[in-house]
Parts: sequence; C-alpha cells; structure tokens
Amino acid sequence: MTTHLSPPAARSLVMRGLRVLTPRGVKAASVLIEDGVIARMGAYDEPMHAARVVEAGNSIIMPGLVDTHVHLNEPGRTEWEGFETGTRAAAAGGVTTLLDMPLNSTPATTNTGALRLKRQAALGKCSVDVGFLGGFIPGGTRDIPFLWEAGVFAFKCFLVHSGVDDFPNVTEADLRAAMPVLSELGATLMVHAELPGPIEAASYRRVRASEGAAELAVQPMRTYCAYLATRPRAAEQEAIELLVRLSREFQAQVHIVHLSSAEALPVLSQAREEGVQITVETCPHYLTFAAEDIADGATQHKCAPPIRESENRERLWRGLEDGIIDMIVSDHSPCPPAMKQLHLGDFSGAWGGIASLQFGLSVVWTGARERGFTAERVAEWMSRAPARIAGIAERAGMIQPGRDANLVIWNPEAELRVDASAILHKHKITPYAGMALRGVVESTWLRGQRVYHHGELTAPVGQLIERQT
Repeated sequence: MTTHLSPPAARSLVMRGLRVLTPRGVKAASVLIEDGVIARMGAYDEPMHAARVVEAGNSIIMPGLVDTHVHLNEPGRTEWEGFETGTRAAAAGGVTTLLDMPLNSTPATTNTGALRLKRQAALGKCSVDVGFLGGFIPGGTRDIPFLWEAGVFAFKCFLVHSGVDDFPNVTEADLRAAMPVLSELGATLMVHAELPGPIEAASYRRVRASEGAAELAVQPMRTYCAYLATRPRAAEQEAIELLVRLSREFQAQVHIVHLSSAEALPVLSQAREEGVQITVETCPHYLTFAAEDIADGATQHKCAPPIRESENRERLWRGLEDGIIDMIVSDHSPCPPAMKQLHLGDFSGAWGGIASLQFGLSVVWTGARERGFTAERVAEWMSRAPARIAGIAERAGMIQPGRDANLVIWNPEAELRVDASAILHKHKITPYAGMALRGVVESTWLRGQRVYHHGELTAPVGQLIERQT
C-alpha cells in the first residue's frame, strides 16, 4: 500500500450510486456533501451542483463502519500496534470511526492524566476518527466522573484477569460501588463478561485429570479442544446473569462485549423484555470459525472468550437476526508475533487476541450473504447500531442529511484472498490469512474526503473525537 498527500478537500461533492443504503432502503440516489456534511439526498439523476462528482456505479455506498472495540496499544506498547498502523488498517476496511480500548497501552486509560497521554500520542497519526474509552479497575470509582467530564464515550472493565497486570479485574463489590455513579451520569459500562470461578474450576479439573500441575506446566497445550475446556460457557453465563441483576438493581446501562456463548441469549432476551438496559456485541471471529475446525497448534485463533462450536456459531447469527445481539465489532487485539507462540503451538501460553480490523466488513459479509442476510442488515450491525450505542448517532452511522459524510464504497460481488503482504496491521498474524472472502472495499471517505482508494491511503486526516457533554 502507498500513501499520498491528501488532496485539498472539495467544499462540495456529489456522490452517485445505483445502490445507496439510505434510511428508507437501498436506492439509486445522489448524495450532496458540503463542507464534510451530507447536505441533501435525491434521485440518482437529479441535477446537483458541486465541485466534484464521484460515480460509484453498481457498488454499494454505505455509512462508514463504526468499530467501538479496538486495541491500538499506544502509548507504551507500540511494538504491538499503534495509532498510525491501526487506523490505516481501519480505513482500508471501511471503518471511519473507532473507539480505542483503555488497556494494553501504558499507562492504561484509567484516569485523566493517562487520557491526556493517549490524546497526545494520537495527534496527527490517525487516518480515521478516534475516540477513547475510560478504564474501570478496583478503586477506580472516584475517577469515573472526571473521565466522563473529559469526554470518554464509555467505561470498560474485566470480571476476569485481563491478560495484563496493569489492568486488574473488578469484583461484584467494585461493580456495586461504581453502578450508582454510572447510573447518575448516564454512562455505559462495557464488560468483559467471564467470571473467574468457573475458569478456576475447569483448571482444577484439568490438573486432577493429569499427572499433576507440574507436568502440565512443562507441556504445551497444543489442542484447541483443551484450550476451549479452560474457558467454559458457565464463565460467560454466570457473569451475564450477574450483570443483568446489577443493571436492573441500579438502572445502569451495561454493554456485553464480545459475546461468545449463545447459551446466554435467552437470559439476555428476557432481560430486554423486562426493560433492563443491556446491549450486546459479538465479533467476526465468533461468526466465522468453529472450534472443531481449528487445527492443533493454530494459536492465531486464540482469544477470550473462545471461539466455540459450529452449532454455537449459528445460534449467534440467529441472535443477530432476532435483535438480541445488537452489533458486530472487531475486538482487534494484536500482539508481537512471538507472543502468539506459533513455533510452540501452545494455546496456554499464547496471547489471546485476534487481529482483524482491516477485514471485518468482508468477513461479516461473506458469512451474512451465505445465510441470506442483506447489506442493509450488515450496515445496521456494523454502522448504525455501534454509532447509536456509542452516542454518536447524530454524526455517524447513517446516510442522512446533517450527518458527517463518513462513507464506504464497496463491491459486494468482488472476491479477495487475505494476503499477508496487503495487511496494514503492524503484525501479519491473523486467522483470516489465506481465506477467500466476498466483498471488497474500494474507497473510504471521511467527512467527504477520500482517505482510502484501491490500495492507496492519503496522509492522516482523522480527528480525535470526544463525547459531547
């Protein structure tokens, strides 16, 4: 991929296409953009005067993707990823807005000082718009109002070890201390919903079934089924049941990140019917892969919670169809190649995270079209719902007058094969490598300015966005 200096943005632009995803369905339409904002929409052949006209032909013009679950790891762990490389990959994948997670950077974004360092590190590096999430850790209730005032979009916590010691998990007591504060502010708590008890019990059973802990400590865990057994469905189920109870008790908004286990869907559906303020996301890897197909030693598939069986995968798709799962985001969580331990094939020691930011639209569309879903549903799951839940629906997520002209033009019929040489993430390890996918991003537009076009990127023009107070 090459980078070119960004041409001066035209003050006015008309974008025409035979398939424009409007709020009233897919239509042949024209979109007039003025000063980066959608000013008017009309028929495909309606005369509109502008400095520039872009013809999309039969490709789809869709709202740019909004990805609310991305680990960019800067400052402090730029050997893992960074604002420059991560947002270039996002632009190539049709993402126009992302929210950066508070952990895996150093320091973690658990106070306003760390937030300032994040923003300083990101200045001038972002190819798409970037907002930030605050971290909630034990003892962190006092920092919540200050981070909220400073413009974070939500708060993130873990109920089980996060994988890094500088972002410890919280307990029910910590949640009970924070929930009244979050409720009063109207802030959302995004939760990694696995409880440690069932995980510890699974580990104990594994030790009992072997010769003992000493033997396990020196033997690589090479089979995926062995890893899957260490993260039982009960860990998610019990965590989600706890969060439903607390959300109901405190009238607090809770968001379940990266739902893996479909067993939790009935509990979530019932909670919704009762008016509990709870929303849910899942990720492309849970909708694509199946545990029984993952080869021994294929640690590029390791994540937590884990990829489960094909039957579970299909139930997640039905959860999306039924509206129990609101949206699909990447949980892009890369690491240096050595941390994936591919040379050992050790699921126990490998980092748990999947790099996918560049390919989310293609991956999801490939699975969606096979199951009879339309591009409109994909736009709902990957653009409109994330924008609504993040609180930026007034500016993103829809092609409608008054919204920012954040758009992606993509060909749903075209095919691509994921080639390591084209991957823009800092590291090339991904379970999607070599896969044949359907749906190719042709260009990505940020406030009416083209930031990606057929393999070429412009200089960074993304903004650092804040929650509007």
